[in-house]
Amino acid sequence: MPSNEMQPAQQLLLLMERIYRYGMTTTSGGNLSIRGADGDIWITPSGVDKGALTAEDMVCVQADGSVRGKHKPSSEFPFHRLIYETRPDLRAIVHAHPPALVSFSIVRRIPDTRLLPNERLICGRIGMAPYALPGSEELGRNIAKVFGEGVNSVMLENHGVVVGGQDLFEAFRVFETLDYCARLEIEASRIGRPTLLTDEDYEIVKKSALSLPAHRSEGIDASELEIRRTMCGFIRRAYDQGLFTSTQGTFSQRLNGTDFLITPYGIDRKYLQPEELVRVRNGTSEEGKLPSQSVRFHQAIYEQQKHVDSVILAHPPYIMAFAVTDLPFDSRTIPESYILLRGMPKLSFESLYNEPEETAALFKPNTPIAIVRNNCIVVTGQGLLNTFDRLEVAEYSAKSILSARALGHVAPIEDDEIRDLKQAFKLED
Repeated sequence: MPSNEMQPAQQLLLLMERIYRYGMTTTSGGNLSIRGADGDIWITPSGVDKGALTAEDMVCVQADGSVRGKHKPSSEFPFHRLIYETRPDLRAIVHAHPPALVSFSIVRRIPDTRLLPNERLICGRIGMAPYALPGSEELGRNIAKVFGEGVNSVMLENHGVVVGGQDLFEAFRVFETLDYCARLEIEASRIGRPTLLTDEDYEIVKKSALSLPAHRSEGIDASELEIRRTMCGFIRRAYDQGLFTSTQGTFSQRLNGTDFLITPYGIDRKYLQPEELVRVRNGTSEEGKLPSQSVRFHQAIYEQQKHVDSVILAHPPYIMAFAVTDLPFDSRTIPESYILLRGMPKLSFESLYNEPEETAALFKPNTPIAIVRNNCIVVTGQGLLNTFDRLEVAEYSAKSILSARALGHVAPIEDDEIRDLKQAFKLED
């Protein structure tokens, strides 16, 4: 997995490619920087195509003000310099213009991070800086002033967002999470009034944290290694398709009996490697690894539902719009959606935390998937591909419904047509 031990120019290239690849900035927009221990600031260049950058394009502005590199530093360098002067504890800055965050900057609002349980912790407090001319010292002073209040994420009026971190990877995770919150709030607002988590809800999450006893790994045989590789392939695909974020999304796969593999806690889904997956055996996890915080719930499903071989907990923005509002999700959109999703109950927020065993009992063959209020979507299946397919179909169906509502009345498949589907595809009631 990439780390801050990489050369600054390589880090800047890796993260800018990622930001551009996932539509979070334009060819000419956005800039990243890293401040070294010697006071040098490495920054992306001015006027170079973000889709064709190389490590050699990065610019170093040395502590004495001299510039090394074949390009000029970003025109926004003044605010990077002023932020580092104001907050010497910060080592990296991300600035970009993803459409959802720009939308919030235009109406001069801050996205709410209380829609789901972990986003508030990841993003922390968020400030707002007054508008000023891009590249100006005034803009730099406006932004640095807010950072000086101890805030690490600052929305810019009619501009975008700036995020600082201990390293570039941390800053990116916060930036991506804040962008996700903005997209989710926008989609939810199309269909209703988003519901926010309460302090009591956060206490439930805090009290549910657990650590499993450890077991020593006995090595990975060829068949398990192949499953690990396949899982990582699906996890990276989920990230590429916007079904996971770098910090959110859990995939597990049964090995035998109640032994299973699960994604680790706190490792970037984009770069996850097979050896980083955690094996859970008889209620213990591999020594030296930290499994997903939902591990107890996954274990309960594998213990109770023998037909389930794979489980995903995810937070894709279109289906999650239904999770954070009162609008019910109806899978009777097209035949494929009903066949794969069936009825999709909406469970209480606390169901995964306070009642994991009782909640696991719901996932019978006729209930392969459920929405958990202000939390996630739970998907079960008969294998990695079947489960991932269900997740994709759920998100695509939700997106279709949201788009259809802008066109007119949403007409579900009729009851007699559902009966035909059940009979033709031998679906259980």
